[in-house]
Amino acid sequence: MSAGLFVAGTDTGVGKTYISCLLLHALAARNKAVVGMKPIAAGCENGRWQDAELLRFASNVDVPLNDLNPYALQAPIAPHIAALQENVAIEIAYIGQCYDRLTRNAEVVVVEGVGGFLVPINAHETTADLAKALDLPVILVVGMRLGCISHTLLTVQAIKHAGLCLAGWVANCVDPGMLAQEENIAALQQKVDAPLLGRVPFAETLDLTQQAQRIEVDKLIQIIGQGD
Repeated sequence: MSAGLFVAGTDTGVGKTYISCLLLHALAARNKAVVGMKPIAAGCENGRWQDAELLRFASNVDVPLNDLNPYALQAPIAPHIAALQENVAIEIAYIGQCYDRLTRNAEVVVVEGVGGFLVPINAHETTADLAKALDLPVILVVGMRLGCISHTLLTVQAIKHAGLCLAGWVANCVDPGMLAQEENIAALQQKVDAPLLGRVPFAETLDLTQQAQRIEVDKLIQIIGQGD
């Protein structure tokens, strides 16, 4: 039976794609057949959607790009605005169909959200609605920088309000100059009722294989097992 994870972020720019790739690498190292999914990508550079390409590269199962990334929008702006400008109707039901096809090819599908957890994806629905429709355990990426405690606790509340399971969180150290970083992580460990799955240090050069070792893969596999 296939399993899935939904990767949400406390904000945009906190490293959801990077952490999603680390999750894929960590699971692949345990001989899992894995594939990443970017339901909505907003922002094209030279004809390429980098987030979708990175997830595809980190996967060890080959799938059609249209299933891995059903909606590829040109502008690097909020997805509902980009979709409106491009006359694209984002439909959660279609994303669900693509997700179902991915599950036929992989043991684990890592689904990366877009923007923050409550960012609109169309006139009436948000990323939270997408996560709810897929009904997957949520992994929260916390960008460790000033203000992260409030951002994290608000996002945790939103995840719980949506009736979803917050299965774990990852501290992604995006600001190398952050003061009291460990104290902030400790505070979040006290306040977030979910396990810390890894501390990922800031790195100028990204070595995904090495950095994937920062993920506590045994905890991750346990989460996946509970979702079967």
